[in-house]
Amino acid sequence: MRAIDLLNGRLKLRHLVLVVAVADHGSVLRAAEHLRLAQPAVTRSLREVEGLLGVELFTRGPRGMTPTMFGDAFVEHARAVLAELRRAGERISGLADGEVGTVTIGTLLAGSSVLLPRAIAALKRDRPGVTVIVQEATFDAQVPRLLDGEIDLILGRLNPIGDLRGLRQITLYGEPVRLVARRGHPARSVAGLGLADLLAYPWVLPLEQTALRSELEQVFRAAGLEPPGNLVECTSVLTVRTLVRDTDMIAALPELVARADAEIAPLPVPLETVRRQVGVTLPARRAPTPSARLMLEHLRRAAAEITAG
Repeated sequence: MRAIDLLNGRLKLRHLVLVVAVADHGSVLRAAEHLRLAQPAVTRSLREVEGLLGVELFTRGPRGMTPTMFGDAFVEHARAVLAELRRAGERISGLADGEVGTVTIGTLLAGSSVLLPRAIAALKRDRPGVTVIVQEATFDAQVPRLLDGEIDLILGRLNPIGDLRGLRQITLYGEPVRLVARRGHPARSVAGLGLADLLAYPWVLPLEQTALRSELEQVFRAAGLEPPGNLVECTSVLTVRTLVRDTDMIAALPELVARADAEIAPLPVPLETVRRQVGVTLPARRAPTPSARLMLEHLRRAAAEITAG
């Protein structure tokens, strides 16, 4: 297939916006409504893009529009271009007055209950016009959105990134992961409590695709034990804390998260091999926006206060 030149001026910004809208909404009609355009205009522009590329971007079916493999590839790049343009606009605005902007943070369990709230509160005191968006998900789910520019940084336990290109990490502090249970948990009365004793109780663990879940399973297997079979999988810190507080469930939580609830406390069973570093993951080849830089500064300051305290 011949090389396609998209820098000859025929491809317009509106083409990118339109293709992403069709992919997001699943139909030309809904995309037109979202963009506040007439449906024939959207259909015509979509045909223009497909004509420029020489491929079909969507298959038309009774249930709407489905991207082809060409459509998936083009939409991925279109999202990245639009995200960069949004960031360029914010950067110019931020350089102009430094008072407005948006920073989007993807959070993991560690850092979400103490570090992040402190940093956000400090940022909002300094720059009330900056909007902070916090989105919770697993690390694997956040990385593509980070690389696409939809989020600015990921905060939490530092996951290995050896096989992931285009990322860099900043360590903020070390925080052990502890096994926790409610203060009145029956396991606390067991003499010489060990990991095997805890298998008699239900657990709440991170999702299977998380690094913490993998490390916890390695702890059990290193002790010659099978991981818990009676479990709930959850990454929401609020849900985990409530389950631990109100039931006999056991969980693995960052120490600061555990300390934030007076009704739960660590168990005397160490997790020595579980990684402790908390920090931020950033795109390696993209400079942070002014708002993201401010957020990073406040995260560093809040981390220093936590370490000092």
